[in-house]
Amino acid sequence: MSKIIAGLDIGTNKICVVIGTQSQYDSHKLEVLGMGKATADGIVRGMIVNIDKAAVSIKQALQAAEEDSGISINVVNVNISGKHIASACHHGSITRDAVEQEITVEDINKLTNDMYRIVTPPGTEMIHAMPQEYTIDYEIVTQDPVGMSGVKLEANFHVITAKTHAIQNIHKCIRKAGVEAEIIMGSCLAASLAVLSDEEKEAGVCLIDFGASIITLVIFFDSIIRYTATIPVGGSVITADIQQSCMVMERQAELLKIKFGSVEPEALSAKAIVTIPGLRNRAPKEVIVSNVSKIIKARLEEIVVFVYEEILCSGFYEKLVAGIVVTGGSANLPGMQSIVQHVTGLETRLGSPDEYLEEGSSKDLCNPIYAAAVGLTLAGFKALDYRQAYYQAAKSADLDFSKKNTKKEKKGRFSFTRMITKTKSFLVDDYDDK
Repeated sequence: MSKIIAGLDIGTNKICVVIGTQSQYDSHKLEVLGMGKATADGIVRGMIVNIDKAAVSIKQALQAAEEDSGISINVVNVNISGKHIASACHHGSITRDAVEQEITVEDINKLTNDMYRIVTPPGTEMIHAMPQEYTIDYEIVTQDPVGMSGVKLEANFHVITAKTHAIQNIHKCIRKAGVEAEIIMGSCLAASLAVLSDEEKEAGVCLIDFGASIITLVIFFDSIIRYTATIPVGGSVITADIQQSCMVMERQAELLKIKFGSVEPEALSAKAIVTIPGLRNRAPKEVIVSNVSKIIKARLEEIVVFVYEEILCSGFYEKLVAGIVVTGGSANLPGMQSIVQHVTGLETRLGSPDEYLEEGSSKDLCNPIYAAAVGLTLAGFKALDYRQAYYQAAKSADLDFSKKNTKKEKKGRFSFTRMITKTKSFLVDDYDDK
């Protein structure tokens, strides 16, 4: 049986765990064995602010997933998010020994590993170093230099960093919950594994992960990650606007947004009235649904303008042939797709992880809110960079070839030894005659 993988998505409002394995029928898909979720506690704006409370929430989600799957897990792939996540471009290079020798996967790995040694801003550390194009001997520019010849190998890297204390807090929390982290991955990068197709990444696409308190985006072009950004606003801002404008409790505002919130034209003109229970010894409050929709539309347009400006800053706006894909919990808001498309001028679709789930998987998981959790599980056998999958396959093939050659060499040595043993007496006799 394939390796069992668990993805742990730590969000501001929810904790989700997905347990799965690589499908036996389609190596690109995930066979879900179980899932569990719990209400997040001790987490603010994607960051852990109370380790004990967060650990309890994580433990609840883990236990629910273990009961659902019947599998006990010890290791998870976990996400990291927050406004502290930053990105930058860095240049790396290595000098090889001989020009005649071909560039190997080991050379690529050495160049990438060297990038993790660069000095980052105080209090931060690198979580991803993703190569762009490579340059060979200052002239040849290629996406995949393996097999080519040259002495000087260089590359530009898209580097993502996070606060060291945020990473340490994640490790502390999950250890308290009884598991260890195998992979720590940015939330948006994890979601990209679950909702983007290879064709979209090649054509040029921007993924927007619209969470409760954080919006993260990642841009792919020519199948390579080109740009990432974090915007410190999310669906909770819309909830706060409804709460303040309608004078209701936060949980009531959230329910209004989920059940009646929409920016569709018919919702903006609806005359329906919703009755909200009043506080102790107070009369119920009536809220006009169209007012809720107008509040949502105004704030949502403002937020999407921030996203649009970030895309323009990336320099890849004109190259996004596949447009925008919106995922995350707030992506479920009716009319989200039309608002994003109207403000940005780019074709937009909602991103659900159903494409990479094996048939028969729970319908609950076919929801943008679970994109990061599914992506973290897929990360157990799927790479962010298409070249990594190729390199892994090539490395495995080389190992198999080496093993076969080793066996042949052993047979050859055995045959030669037997021949020497058989003729030993003649050699000794000849020596004695002399």
